[in-house]
Amino acid sequence: MRRASDGRRRRGRFLLAIDQGTTSTRAIVFDRRGTIQADARKEFRQIFPHAGWVEHDPEDIWQSAVAVGHRAIAKARLKPSDIAAIGIANQRETSVIWDRETGEPIHNAIVWQDRRTAEWCRRMQAKVGAETLADRTGLLFDPYFSASKIAWLLDNVAGARAAAEKGRLAFGTIDTFLLWRLTRGAAHLTDATNASRTMLFNLQTQSWDDELLRAFRIPRSLLPEVRDNAAEFGATSPEFFGAAIPITGIAVDQQAATVGQACFKQGMIKITYGTGCFAVLNTGSQAVLSRNRLLTTIAYRIAGKSTFALEGSIFVAGAAVQWLRDQVGLIATAADSAKLAATVPDTDGVYFVPAFTGLGAPHWDPDARGAIVGLTRQTSRAHIVRAGLEAVVYQTRDLMKAMNADRAAHGRARLASIRVDGGMATNDWTMQFLADQLAVTVRRPAVTETTALGAAFLAGLGCGMFESLDEIAQTWRCARVFEPTMDKRQGNRLFAGWTEAVNRVRTPARVSPALTA
Repeated sequence: MRRASDGRRRRGRFLLAIDQGTTSTRAIVFDRRGTIQADARKEFRQIFPHAGWVEHDPEDIWQSAVAVGHRAIAKARLKPSDIAAIGIANQRETSVIWDRETGEPIHNAIVWQDRRTAEWCRRMQAKVGAETLADRTGLLFDPYFSASKIAWLLDNVAGARAAAEKGRLAFGTIDTFLLWRLTRGAAHLTDATNASRTMLFNLQTQSWDDELLRAFRIPRSLLPEVRDNAAEFGATSPEFFGAAIPITGIAVDQQAATVGQACFKQGMIKITYGTGCFAVLNTGSQAVLSRNRLLTTIAYRIAGKSTFALEGSIFVAGAAVQWLRDQVGLIATAADSAKLAATVPDTDGVYFVPAFTGLGAPHWDPDARGAIVGLTRQTSRAHIVRAGLEAVVYQTRDLMKAMNADRAAHGRARLASIRVDGGMATNDWTMQFLADQLAVTVRRPAVTETTALGAAFLAGLGCGMFESLDEIAQTWRCARVFEPTMDKRQGNRLFAGWTEAVNRVRTPARVSPALTA
């Protein structure tokens, strides 16, 4: 492991996590026990140039990251020298290309939710083969991943391909872009978890795959060097936070949350409810290929050793509540959703399928679009809002069916408990409905900001504040347990209605009996 060796770097007693998410950037100061000392958050613009397209201005992201870092340190009443190290967690797959000389992006960042490259994915699947891609990267051909976004930028921004082939451009997911800016261009690096989400990283060789790069026409010179999650990534230029603070931990948001939830043993699972919903199941040292259209990915890589995971990704979770609030005005705040949902005994047959940017796992249908079905003259605002919350849970049940099927294929028992985190995990109504639908125990930690916590822990591991993952695991504390109370027959009946609603919005060629049984 590349750890900070300078003793001065470990004098600070606190860790700063920069959690760069899809709709906002948050900075949190933690002590070594994982207790929050202060936090700051800033939202930034969401850009929708066309239907199914989602972009961010990289300058908005950069400015928000520096601003919240400053504010968090100030709110904690700390000096920059009190910060031992910085950890970065970032929205996955979102892609930026910039000029190496000027540091200026050549285009807006293309966000993980963006669907513009669906046709490119179909062409590449015919050219390369789905099995080849899965064997090498653990992924599926889908616009979700970074490779198609890189190809689009090179082909659609004037002069980009020629400049890339001359080595004048740099690509990065958001961690790499922030790292480049924070170090004044001294570090063009990423970590293994971010690399594993590009559709370009070979899980077997743990390196960029030259054959895929050639097939996708992506110059290798664009790509950053890949390091472990706890490593030396450089130090911030003093002008940003008032001192040169080491950056010693980086991970994509869901893998950072896996660390924050201390899911270090094979078979442990965490589910994060943010803009999307992401379930990550630790499979240990083995990269298990899914038979049920889940993803094989890296959970974390420490001291050169990768721990792998199976993952299910839902594109719209908290974003559905945001849509109910901002686009149609059915609620004033996200917190109102649970209160309103509790005012009716059920949805009266209404189902909300929030396929705004297609359907993720296990359906992988980029052309599906959202719908609210079952409306009658008696349908009220409360019914629709409740249907929005229930949709998040039903999508999770789709994922858990696939995960349990994969576990059964390897002779393992069904999952009996899960750990949850993220903004929607604080919604007691939704978490109880989750326990009821999944028929499992749901455990919510004392610190639900586990993405930032995981980034901080990795930074602490990288700078020497922690000696091992076992030491980190000892800090995890459970705050609330939700046990299932719903009759299973009732739960199955409700879920059957959901499955029917999903099939209505899917493109006919993608409806699989195996997934709807």
